[in-house]
Amino acid sequence: MTITDQTGFKIELKGTPKRIISIVPSQSELLWDLGLRKELVGITKFCVHPEEMHKSVEKVGGTKKLDIAKIRALKPDLIIGNKEENEQEQIEELRKEFPVWMSDIYDLSDAFEMITSISQIIEKQTEAEKLVKTIRENFAKLDSTSFKGKKVAYFIWYNPYMVAAPNTFINNIIEKLGMKNAFSYLTRYPEVNASQIKGTAPDYIFLSSEPFPFKEKHIAELKQICPYAEIILVDGEMFSWYGSRLQYAPEYFNTL
Repeated sequence: MTITDQTGFKIELKGTPKRIISIVPSQSELLWDLGLRKELVGITKFCVHPEEMHKSVEKVGGTKKLDIAKIRALKPDLIIGNKEENEQEQIEELRKEFPVWMSDIYDLSDAFEMITSISQIIEKQTEAEKLVKTIRENFAKLDSTSFKGKKVAYFIWYNPYMVAAPNTFINNIIEKLGMKNAFSYLTRYPEVNASQIKGTAPDYIFLSSEPFPFKEKHIAELKQICPYAEIILVDGEMFSWYGSRLQYAPEYFNTL
């Protein structure tokens, strides 16, 4: 059968995949939660949830530094990745030998489409429908009154400082909270300096736990730049993982 992924690329599958490698943490967790156990034969070292999967499934390197030789040895009949999280050069190399399905996600609707599409490939539609329903219901319970209209700067990296700007999944989640992105005039994941940070005058600064693990010690430095901003260490997985972890995100946001 011919399958088209979220980037518009067509792949050919001989049937329901029996040996799947997932090279994106949030999608690995999704596959596991949809019920794949024997079929998931490879994941990255960053695929840490759930712990049982992380401990039991073979690792094929990192999201941006895949071990191509190990992937070949595992003989997958499907590889599932993401346009943003994986390196194009490695994906092109893998596509010469294996079917590679890529997601391309900028908002919740893209995430729902990804979940639905993957579930059709692996024949887990009923489980996926239940999951999407739960996520929708939980987001409907999201209380955005505390943050509504407030301006936030969401930091993902240190030295140099990098933030999540519009045209990202994180930005869409920020909008779901009723907040405005302090760097709305930029796009994607730009580097910013102290002058730019100060100039945006954010009400809140969110310091993400990933990909850079911000800690309490980083708060003081940013407090000097933006003394009037409320600075919060946040769980980056809740803002950026677009698989089954989304069902828990609204409850987490309500605790902030």
